[in-house]
Amino acid sequence: LIRLGLESRIAARLDPKIFLPAVSQGVIGIECRTDDSRTRTILSVLDHSVTRIAMDAERAFAHRLGGSCQSPIAAYAQINGDRLTLEGLVAEPDGSRLLRDTLSGSVDDPGTLGRQLAERILAAGAGPLLERLRSA
Repeated sequence: LIRLGLESRIAARLDPKIFLPAVSQGVIGIECRTDDSRTRTILSVLDHSVTRIAMDAERAFAHRLGGSCQSPIAAYAQINGDRLTLEGLVAEPDGSRLLRDTLSGSVDDPGTLGRQLAERILAAGAGPLLERLRSA
């Protein structure tokens, strides 16, 4: 909304320190045929590079965890200059247990940063939790 100049329409702001959003929350995706270069060129003006970097980090995090729309996984990437900070979370559905961590790195490789943070969350115990939820 801010990028669209509609900030006045924001009724409430949810602080990521308290409420971490779903992976790539708010990102709009447009599909196009790979071999349609004309349409891809037209659509390229809609590609927001900062959003893409953040999305790539968040999606790599969720992918490494085997996340789906039903998984209690959240991630939030922020870019400051050439630094990317990714915060990730895996939780019990009732909130009784939260595994949360943050990792920073270069904006040049958001996928690696996402996978590295997922590995740290897995090492903290997210694997058994997610597996139990998948089999339930």
